[in-house]
Amino acid sequence: MSLTLHFHPLSSFCHKVLIALYENGTPFTPNIVNLMDEKERTAFRKLWPIGKFPVLRDEARGETIPESSVIIEYLDRHYPGQTHFIPQDGEQARETRLRDRFFDLYLHLPMQKIVGDRLRPADKKDPHGVEEARTMADTALGMIEPEMAPRHWAIGDAFTIADCAAAPPLFYLDKIASLGSRYPNVAAYLDRLKQRPSYARVLREAEPYMQFFPKG
Repeated sequence: MSLTLHFHPLSSFCHKVLIALYENGTPFTPNIVNLMDEKERTAFRKLWPIGKFPVLRDEARGETIPESSVIIEYLDRHYPGQTHFIPQDGEQARETRLRDRFFDLYLHLPMQKIVGDRLRPADKKDPHGVEEARTMADTALGMIEPEMAPRHWAIGDAFTIADCAAAPPLFYLDKIASLGSRYPNVAAYLDRLKQRPSYARVLREAEPYMQFFPKG
């Protein structure tokens, strides 16, 4: 099999790429990497010295592709399927990429800051950074809330890379504090995302690892 995805089932950015792979039934070999294991961590860093998930290796093309958005665009170009993650229309493509970056920068990264702080020792916590992250996430959610009222997916009727980007941070933010009472349109959108077969599969496969999600 040409493609190997190096990932971890709890990693939110890995969820993003897994959604894309499952959307089109793209054949790949999953390689779960335990970064707590020195041997696995060393091998992974030889592939990608930055040491961040996910990383896609394409043996057929001799390519190593990091970064979730870049991986999905790579799949869209070289391993296309029924779902096209970037629209052909130039303006729609620009809007889709902007929404992808919006979700990554203003929901995904703040969510990771909040969750990551829970894993820190008591004397290493960063309450100021967490407060900033919560403010950023709430600002972004407040912007999305009215936009999602008339939309089924992030850009409209078509499922795109923007939806792959939205699902993981919304899922984990909802675990931190329920979205329903504050952002009902966003919560309804998250429900649609979780019912999408591709993300439902990601969540099923992640379930055995959810016990390690840090509680507040």
